[in-house]
Amino acid sequence: MLDNSNANILFNEGEYKCTTMTFEEAREIIGMYDKDEIIVCFNHPDTYDIIFNYIGVPKKDYTYKHIRNMRVNQDGIIFKIYITPSETQPIIHVDGVEAKKIQNVYVYCMHIVRTK
Repeated sequence: MLDNSNANILFNEGEYKCTTMTFEEAREIIGMYDKDEIIVCFNHPDTYDIIFNYIGVPKKDYTYKHIRNMRVNQDGIIFKIYITPSETQPIIHVDGVEAKKIQNVYVYCMHIVRTK
């Protein structure tokens, strides 16, 4: 599993095929593998929150590994996070403190495989 922070590092050598996928497809593919066959290549807490709490990928004790290259025929799922400024900036009051919405956060998934 990858995110924006490390996806570009992988494309330094070889040929790849990328296709978009739904959240359901991402959950199904991850569910097909044992936890020991999956590595997490990011360590940003917000990415963990999005993937496991909002998208619904099962939380397991996945191994973290910083990688620089994918092996030929190795699959990956990239969780791309796209942030835009909020066009509306409502102000809310929470526990007596004023808060303002400043961003919209969007996520989409891509399947990647190294072909050569």
